[in-house]
Amino acid sequence: MKGEKTKIISVLVENKPGVLHGVANLFRRRNFNIDSITVGPTERADTARMTITVKEDEKTIEQVVKQLAKLIDVLKVEELEEGTFVMRELALIKVDAPTPKERSDIINCVEVFRGRVIDVSVDSLTVEITGTPDKLDAFLNLMKETGVIELARTGITALARGAKSIRIDE
Repeated sequence: MKGEKTKIISVLVENKPGVLHGVANLFRRRNFNIDSITVGPTERADTARMTITVKEDEKTIEQVVKQLAKLIDVLKVEELEEGTFVMRELALIKVDAPTPKERSDIINCVEVFRGRVIDVSVDSLTVEITGTPDKLDAFLNLMKETGVIELARTGITALARGAKSIRIDE
């Protein structure tokens, strides 16, 4: 759609059951799509961080941020501005590698992308690649010829750059 941009929203929430359901339900009720979502504990045991990636226009993003902030279990919400954060994504990719030559070519590609081969079988390799979504996409495009058997991507996780941080004690 016109005016859509990929935006990353960092959300600090209470680390307890049902919080993810509440956040996902807000998106469902408003008919907003979540591109990716990662959730995990923070440096505090009682707090979890959600990194939500959405493709929407600016007005919709603003609305999502405001509505998230109103949820009871949400402690802090912040839209990460382009250039002010670092992000990574992890992919596990199982590729077809039936011959020694194909296996060697794949391993060379993995090294160029600074990935790791984490499993080897008679006719396939499982590769771990970490980086930006563009880097993962580029590797996957190279592997199309070889044949991707299976793929699992974690979704984006991100933190503000430098001394800036998204914390509840701010």
